Amino acid sequence: MMTKSCICAFALSVGSLLAAFPAHLAAQSAGRIEFVALVSPTGGQPEPVRQLTFYLLRKSVEDIRAEAAQAAPAPALDKFIDGLSFSPELKSWMNKHQSVRLSGDDFTKGLTPEDIVDIPEFFKAYMDHNAAFRGVGFPEPKFKEKDLTSNPEKYKAQKEEYEAAVRKFIARAPDTKQGMDLELIDLNPDSKWESVEGKQRKLLDTRAFQLARERYLVARTDTNLDGHGTFTGLAPGSYWIGMLGGEAISGDVRLQWDYPVRVRQGETASIELSNLNAVRTATTAQNSNN
Repeated sequence: MMTKSCICAFALSVGSLLAAFPAHLAAQSAGRIEFVALVSPTGGQPEPVRQLTFYLLRKSVEDIRAEAAQAAPAPALDKFIDGLSFSPELKSWMNKHQSVRLSGDDFTKGLTPEDIVDIPEFFKAYMDHNAAFRGVGFPEPKFKEKDLTSNPEKYKAQKEEYEAAVRKFIARAPDTKQGMDLELIDLNPDSKWESVEGKQRKLLDTRAFQLARERYLVARTDTNLDGHGTFTGLAPGSYWIGMLGGEAISGDVRLQWDYPVRVRQGETASIELSNLNAVRTATTAQNSNN
């Protein structure tokens, strides 16, 4: 016959086993991610991304930023253009091209003869830059300001004739556009717009980081000197390895990752992060466009 003390001991033993059983199962079903992060400068060899923080998220960084952007909408370029003290023609050109940049080879090459003649700021810049060519095949105006009131029809006809001649000259000599953007330095609002966008990016980065930490953060880890990092004790499911605020930098290359990974029960997912599966940062994109 089992005594009272034996029954108590048996119950405690069974209870201990039952309590340990779920923990044992959980340990067996948990997944793991091991990764190495490498960055290669242009024309160089891959280098480990050392002691940089990586985050394991339940949602991609891109989608988190999109969610954060709903509370911090991007500044409107059209409103920025409307607030500029430019001619209606130049504002219309900016809205049409969705650009406020008035400098660089792409800008000058993209200008048509009609753009230059019909937009007062462009026409003045072109004429000032080509002042030395006056009298050397360059059209000369026949209209006189006094005719504007005394003979407006004559004035209008001769002015239109002159403008048509300038358009033809520009079409025949497109090289005369080169360098005219130097005359627009004081007018160019591109740096002001970049400042507006920069402030917006910082605000968006702050909100996205806060949102990621509050709603979607699973774990974080720092890479070691060999660029290796590990996430352990993970439930099976879909995750993203991302970076929030940091960049992997090597030479002229700046990288971030937003890499999807599937964790399976009791398995280890091995990932190599490199230039090939990275996302371009705003700085990298800007440098490549310049």
